[in-house]
Amino acid sequence: MKEIVVISGKGGTGKTSITAALAILGGNDVIVADCDVDAADMHLLMEPDLEISEDFYSGEIAHINQDFCTQCGKCQEVCRFNAIPIIGGEYTVDSLGCEGCGYCARVCPADAITNSEQNVGKWFISGIRTGSSMVHASLNIGAENSGKLVAQVKSGSKALAERLGKNMVLVDGSPGIGCPVVSSLSGASFVVLVTEPTVSGFHDLKRVYELVKKFRIEAGCIVNKADLNTEVLDGIRSFLSEEDIVLLTEIPYDERFTEAMTNGKTIVEWDDKLAGIVRGTWERIRETVRL
Repeated sequence: MKEIVVISGKGGTGKTSITAALAILGGNDVIVADCDVDAADMHLLMEPDLEISEDFYSGEIAHINQDFCTQCGKCQEVCRFNAIPIIGGEYTVDSLGCEGCGYCARVCPADAITNSEQNVGKWFISGIRTGSSMVHASLNIGAENSGKLVAQVKSGSKALAERLGKNMVLVDGSPGIGCPVVSSLSGASFVVLVTEPTVSGFHDLKRVYELVKKFRIEAGCIVNKADLNTEVLDGIRSFLSEEDIVLLTEIPYDERFTEAMTNGKTIVEWDDKLAGIVRGTWERIRETVRL
């Protein structure tokens, strides 16, 4: 089974739009995984039916039992995160500030504080309009541990692919280089880097590829909105050649990308010319990973 991970060094490059278009081309043969859990939006184009929904627990949070609390204040004194304010005359836990370290529980002389697992979101398995399935998730507002939620989405998608006899998982990864991206890259067969010819786009392409190199994963690059800046585009081409990154394609800027999305469609369903470019890219990816 092959795992193709699509990432970008920054948001706004068109990563998810392109991943959704590749999912449409892959059809029933591809399991889709939306690992951009901090800002999940693949569902807007894939029309999931939410067949299975499960809570996801990760990390801990402190709770103060007011019946046992003696108001000594030792918990507040030791909390380095200022997560135990006094509200209404009672010591309480700020759920957004608490890191679940457990120090407050250790110093409480009345044993009034306990830690419990924290519900940080949900993950889903859904049928999608390609006839295949998608594994995706939603992180709660202000919740942390998105990297662990990504790991759950990835493991769920692989297990689903094995159970259904599919030979490819297509992953929409997070932008940037943080924990969710690291988790997205784990176990990947091939990485597709989506960038744009802007100063920030080129800078973040270099940055995210440094991360990819540490995983020793073969990579290809899609330059979206390629005609925005020819000087930066030349720099990207040189960089890809120097780093032995496959230049998969260059997609020109076209407002029909936006038209397609506002109508709930991918570009391969909306515009024949751009569909041809993306279709050729998909075939090249399949050839590269030997599918």
